[in-house]
Amino acid sequence: MNSKRIHKVLIANRGEIAVRVIKTLRKLHIASVAVFADNDANALHRRLADEAYPLGGGALKDTYLNIQKIIDAALVAGADAIHPGYGFLSESPELVEACDANNLIFIGPDAQSMRLMGNKIASRKVAIENGIPVTFGMMGEQDEILSMADTLPYPVLIKAAAGGGGKGMHIVWKKEDLQWEMESASREAKKYFGDGTVFVEQYIEHPRHIEVQVLADGVGNVIHLHERECTIQRRYQKIIEESPSPTLTEEKRQALCDTAVKLCQKIKYRNAGTVEFLVDKDMNFYFLEMNTRIQVEHPVTEMRTGIDIVEEQIRIARGKEMGWTQDMIQPQGHAIELRLYAENPENGFLPTPGKVTAYHEPQLRGVRVDSSIDGACTISEAYDPMIAKLTCHAKDRQSAIETARNALKQFIIQGLITNKAYLWEVIKNRDFAENKVDTGFCAHHQEELMKAMHESRSQLCINDVVASFLVYDFCKRRFENQTENVWETIGYWRYHMQLTIDVEGQRIPVRISDTSAGKAMGQIGENPFTVEFIHYEHNQLKILLNGRSETVYCSVNDEQKTIVNFHGLNFTCYRTDQLNDTTDYATKETVNDKSRLVSPMPGKVVKIYVAEGDEVKEGTIMIVVEAMKMENNIVASGKAKVKRILVAENQMVDNKMQLIELE
Repeated sequence: MNSKRIHKVLIANRGEIAVRVIKTLRKLHIASVAVFADNDANALHRRLADEAYPLGGGALKDTYLNIQKIIDAALVAGADAIHPGYGFLSESPELVEACDANNLIFIGPDAQSMRLMGNKIASRKVAIENGIPVTFGMMGEQDEILSMADTLPYPVLIKAAAGGGGKGMHIVWKKEDLQWEMESASREAKKYFGDGTVFVEQYIEHPRHIEVQVLADGVGNVIHLHERECTIQRRYQKIIEESPSPTLTEEKRQALCDTAVKLCQKIKYRNAGTVEFLVDKDMNFYFLEMNTRIQVEHPVTEMRTGIDIVEEQIRIARGKEMGWTQDMIQPQGHAIELRLYAENPENGFLPTPGKVTAYHEPQLRGVRVDSSIDGACTISEAYDPMIAKLTCHAKDRQSAIETARNALKQFIIQGLITNKAYLWEVIKNRDFAENKVDTGFCAHHQEELMKAMHESRSQLCINDVVASFLVYDFCKRRFENQTENVWETIGYWRYHMQLTIDVEGQRIPVRISDTSAGKAMGQIGENPFTVEFIHYEHNQLKILLNGRSETVYCSVNDEQKTIVNFHGLNFTCYRTDQLNDTTDYATKETVNDKSRLVSPMPGKVVKIYVAEGDEVKEGTIMIVVEAMKMENNIVASGKAKVKRILVAENQMVDNKMQLIELE
């Protein structure tokens, strides 16, 4: 068969997947071309690529979802091919056709397969025609579905026909909520995928989510790279994936993988794809959807099989036969992937865009990090909040979990709230360890996991955090003033040797009784301490603390407070003599009273449901704010009257701006 040459590839994406593709292109000695929106001007993918072309500013439809701009950039750059990554245009048949029209190779399936399987409604029909079990579903226009509201088998799930990743997915428990949830899901789908079509399917209670990675070339060869279990999810978005599935028997595993291969053979699929299934408590499996692209969680499979899936995508796109047969696939050990997000698990997993002040990846055997950043930067509210993926591989599941725990401890992200501590508690949870899970695990264990997070923090000695902060605070002055004595420029209180340190609102007195070059001793609270400076570089501080060697990470945020990472946990500290002490920073209210509604995060107002003078009650949805491609409902906390509406639809707001005044 004739193969096509590929010398240069444009990556029609951003973030960690763009970085991931660039790494394989380098390995294959293929030039890489990045595209970037204005707010990604300093992004890692732009800096790593051999060439980069701007997409301008504005909404996603004007940048990463603008097919013409993508094609124009590829042609100007002289690219031979386009790799779409995942999300954005990765399942857009229009992009495939635009590539064909401009003699560009699309590294992915053809437009026909994409239309057939990339759309959940069409793919269900194909599955049914080929005898593959599916759950009850209902397709059609929204009005048609609403007219059948009385007959639906609640609970049901509303899903975006054109996408995945939990976007546009809403569970409906009773018919009264159907219309509202359909409208909301449709808006989300329209913004993220450019297609607001949704459909309804039966909601399987206590299911597991298991998927099969497939590869198919242009001469009819189809193989699977075994399965991944993706049951641990929040807000219908996967956060932990592992392979092999700890749930399946060997018989069920083979049946699942064979079914995925059969489906791809029937539709003459080509390139990489993933066939997803729901598995109920009786081990019955149902076809869920097919993702006609590379998956976020593909590193799990790569770690077990040793196969570079992006490399195989390129090989197949060139028209070459696959480099692997089914008999050659011999996966080893167990792999687990954890997604690190800029989000607050204690606030409904709402995104927390903002400034990263320090970043350090773990360096351990069997650990892989796929990241969108490489240091201090800003996480924009305009995109998905995922920062990085941590994938760990070991001989068995328990060993992989232990590796992941160690790696999480060494993974440093400072400056904004992340889900790192939450992931730590999930993977050490007994039910997770014993595989007593379903897709509702996070919701069912929410209170238990939140309690465990607080207990993990309280078990650390706060005095050790204070001592670490003191050394860093003095070190800053040493480096700024180029003095050899750490303690020479510690401020006016050097003569008094007394100060107060605020740690997360807890004020702790410190008395320094003796100092020498790089060493101090005294009391923190009622307890004696001795601390000695060893080394500091790139936010990493090495000290001797009460005779123990410790490594901590420190950085300073925009409020000039220091973030200290001690034993894997972040603590915000400051010296009370260095800030305006007339303000109680620890107790300052960030949320207004019940008469003043504010957004929980920076974002855009997408819908206002009330008017001035309206009467509202507890739970009434008044405004919808979109941030990081997720909709967040702003609701009334009690009975009230809308006095003033202070914002408009499509207006950008921050988390301090008053949206509505109630009375």
